[in-house]
Parts: sequence; structure tokens; C-alpha cells
Amino acid sequence: MNKKMYELGSKRSVIRELFEYGKEYAEVHGKDSVFDFTIGNPNIPAPHTVNDLIKQAVDNPDIHLYTSAEGDKEVRKKISAYIKKEFNADMPVQNIYMTTGAAAALSIVFKALVDEERNEFIVFAPYFPEYKVFVEAAGGVLNVQRAAENFGFNLEGLEKLITPRTVGVIINSPSNPTGRIYSKEELSHLFEVIAKRSTKEKPIYVIADEPYRELVYDDTEVPYIPNLYDNSIVCYSWSKSLSLAGERIGYIAVSPKAQNDRELFLTICGAGRALGYVCASSLFQYVVSESLGLTADIEIYKHNRDRLYGALKEYGFTLIEPKGAFYIFMKSPLPNDDFMKIAKSLGILFVPSETFGVDNWVRIAYCVSPDVIERSLPHFKKLAEICGLKKE
Repeated sequence: MNKKMYELGSKRSVIRELFEYGKEYAEVHGKDSVFDFTIGNPNIPAPHTVNDLIKQAVDNPDIHLYTSAEGDKEVRKKISAYIKKEFNADMPVQNIYMTTGAAAALSIVFKALVDEERNEFIVFAPYFPEYKVFVEAAGGVLNVQRAAENFGFNLEGLEKLITPRTVGVIINSPSNPTGRIYSKEELSHLFEVIAKRSTKEKPIYVIADEPYRELVYDDTEVPYIPNLYDNSIVCYSWSKSLSLAGERIGYIAVSPKAQNDRELFLTICGAGRALGYVCASSLFQYVVSESLGLTADIEIYKHNRDRLYGALKEYGFTLIEPKGAFYIFMKSPLPNDDFMKIAKSLGILFVPSETFGVDNWVRIAYCVSPDVIERSLPHFKKLAEICGLKKE
């Protein structure tokens, strides 16, 4: 048996461990005694249109049949047209590959880009921890660059980290875990650094992981990366925007301006075949193709963000104000082990930042009901008092 796979299968991620702990805590102390902010599992119902489409689709005798390996052509045509309309970017049908969610999309892309000469990817910490799992499973190496003080790009550090073996840089905006959105100016400076080290023979690709693209507040712009950097690949999922996390549906889009884009796309097709990620759910390919531009009621997330962020700041906590996604990144006033222990004793569960590659912060997933937010506030207030924080 593969020892590495056994290690992955026998030990849950920190996030999943805490999620399971929350269920056990609820059994002992009661469901209303635990405030679980661990996992990014959308709690807002999918739009009624989505549910209606699902009901209509099951009466179609062809809906459960295989599509083409890379996805149904009519579905990809609609996605191509939507990208043109929404982002003013050309994304040909033949450059779109339907996947079983963003995790599959990323795994396919990493597998496609790794070869004997180049197998290194760069990511900025804090970052989604499964990147390391996906990259290493593809035979690659993930090099982590600590972000700048404000969780922006550390460009000087990036330059030092790029080597002749670097094949890709991963960008996640809006960010999990910080909720940060990178501006066009920030991205342009980043791409200038990458472009200097990217050559015609050995291009460095930017992999844009975008499951939170539509979860944006305060009219903040999320720049479309293929419009700013030619050698780009977008990995997208409808898990968050349509609250379809359990259905696992997304796509890969290869910029037509990328060097040898056709060869790159066919390599992605080969990687998908090798991994067994072909013919994504035909039912949900159809559903998302008829739901383009729709979202779940994001105003609920905004309400949760405003309520929780405002209260935590008032209690004296140091926070990153999230402009997107549904996470608050909060600085620990004590060493994380001690802080987590106190929080758990109060029934508050969140994720320590060490799992995201930085020390002494925590991630709070506020994709919960507003009622959970309200009931948790006295407990957060007590947590602040125990830690010796003073109200603003």
C-alpha cells in the first residue's frame, strides 16, 4: 500500500477534526451550546431556480448519460459566452474543461503542468492547505512565501523563490482564509515580477483558484486574471456562489493568450483522463449552464460579516476586514494552543492559522445562520475578557 495515501486517509485535516469535535460536543452539551465556525460549508439555500432546474432535468431521459470527456459542448458554449459578457474576455469553447468542482480542477492542472524539468509551484501564506496535498499528489513541490504584513504579495520574497523549476504561481482571490481581494494594481505588480522570469520556452503559469469570485461585499472589484496575465488558467466552482458544495461542479478555463494554449488544454485533457476526472455530472452541467449569473442570497453573508466583525472589533480583537468569501481572519491575543483551548471551553470552534501556514491567527467561517452569530456573541465577549482584551 502507498504509505503517503495511508497517512492522508488515516488522519483528517485540522478543519475536519474540529468539525467532528463540534458534533461530539453538541451531543454532550446540546446543539445550542456549540458555535461551529470551522468549515466553509454554505448554509444559504440554493436559488429556487436551481432547484426547479434539477426537478425539470430528471424527466429528461438523456440527463444521466455521459457527456464528452471535457464536458457537454452546449454547456461550454454558454460558459464561454458568459465569460465574454461578464469579463469582456475571449474564452473559446475548446479551452473550457468541466470538472467535479475546484478540487478536481486544481488537481488536473497541477498534474498537467508537472514534468521532469519543472515541478515547483509557489503560493502565498496564509493559503488553503489542500494545495499542498494536490501539488504533491501530482509529483510537484509547493514552495510557500509568507505574505506581506497586510497579507498582500511579498514581491521581494517571491523573486527569491522563483527558480528554473518553477512552473506555476497560485492565486486565490477572494482569499480563503483571509477574505482579502487583490486589487488590479497589486496583481499587475505581481505579474510584472512573474513575467520577468517567464520565458517562451519555460512559461510560468498563474493558476487562479476562484470558488469565491461572486462572494463580494461593498462593490469591491475582483479583477479577471486572464485579462491581466496571458499565461493564466482559471479553476472555478459553483460550490459557494450557488450553494452547491455537495454537488461538486466547476471548470478549468485556459486563457487563449497562453503560450501553446491548445497543447496546454490537451495536456489538461490528458491529466483529467489519467486521474479519472472525465464526464463531470451531466445533470449539474446542465443546471449551472442555465444558472449563469445567479447566486444564493449573498446579503445574508454580508449581514453575518458586518455583525460579527463589528462585535469582535468592539470586544478588542484584531481582525482583517474581509471584502469577500465568508471568513474572518482574527489575530490570537494568546499563543494559539492556549487561545483555542479557552475558546473550545466556551463552545466556540474556529480553525488555527497554522494549518494555513502562519502563526497565531484563527479563521472564523461565518457561513452560518444569523441566529448562530447572535447567540455566539456573549461567548466571544467572554473569550475577549478572559484574554484580557479591552473594548474599543
